[in-house]
Amino acid sequence: MAQTTEESLAGQTALVTGGSRGLGLLMADQLAARGCTVILAARDADELAVAQKKLLHRRPGVAVHTSVCDVRDQEAVHAMFRAAHDTCGGPDIVIANAGIIQVAPLAAIGAKEFKDAMDTMYMGAVHTCLEALPYLKESERGGRLGVISSVGGLMGVPHLLPYAGAKAAAGVFAEGLHAELAASGVSVTAVYPGLMRTGSHLQAEFGGARSKEFGWFSTVAGAPLVSMNAQRAAERIVKAVVRRRTRLVLTPLARAADLAHGVAPAATTRLNGLVARLLPQAPPGRPSLRRGAEVEPPKGAVSGRFQTWGSALNERASDAYNQRKT
Repeated sequence: MAQTTEESLAGQTALVTGGSRGLGLLMADQLAARGCTVILAARDADELAVAQKKLLHRRPGVAVHTSVCDVRDQEAVHAMFRAAHDTCGGPDIVIANAGIIQVAPLAAIGAKEFKDAMDTMYMGAVHTCLEALPYLKESERGGRLGVISSVGGLMGVPHLLPYAGAKAAAGVFAEGLHAELAASGVSVTAVYPGLMRTGSHLQAEFGGARSKEFGWFSTVAGAPLVSMNAQRAAERIVKAVVRRRTRLVLTPLARAADLAHGVAPAATTRLNGLVARLLPQAPPGRPSLRRGAEVEPPKGAVSGRFQTWGSALNERASDAYNQRKT
């Protein structure tokens, strides 16, 4: 996790959902580096304990707290913010980041997967933002909200439809919330990251031809020319939230996709159709989704080597950013 010289946020409290690993942990590190008291929120108490230890090792002078919370449960989110306020004051900065990734063709999933994605990434963001607002409006420096969408929320990405749909909803919500709160003193930043090397392939869920799905996803998500260094991504996201930017699209590929879909949506959709034909087809039946850490990588002479090469940086990120369960 990299150092930063960004302006001080000493005296402010920041809460990050999905803060126990990956991008959430890196954004919390960036906020801690700027002097914030940091609250990491996530569902897994063990992951939170490890994340807290990592941050305290990196930032020994900063207060780091944890909160076990399922953002799908609005009452739990309400209680989390009340406890955070009573313990630390604020919060002054909130980043809604909690998410899940399901990688599978449509034939291998059903309505449940779409509901799971929407409950976590859309309703989770809604619960987080709505429950944070009373505290953010009281912030002496004006509260700041960040909502993490994705390049998947800018277009319908094949084999990532539940994820893309939920991220699209979260992005639209963030941009509409920005407009609604324009006169309130609370800023809202909608963030659309592209692929980042966070080690998320181990926590993502894979269905259909699981080994092949894991192979292409882990390769693309880790390839240096396609994906972005996650530390740099976290720094840019936090900087955008602190500076109250309205919208941030990260990585050249994501910006190109955003522009292409805006200028020529029909052509972009047809191109995605061609991509879908190249992706693995679902085998008969509907095997359950399985976490990437439990999926065998592809073993072919070519595909196996390509996956190993492409995911090498992502494998290192998995350990650094608390993605690998011990």
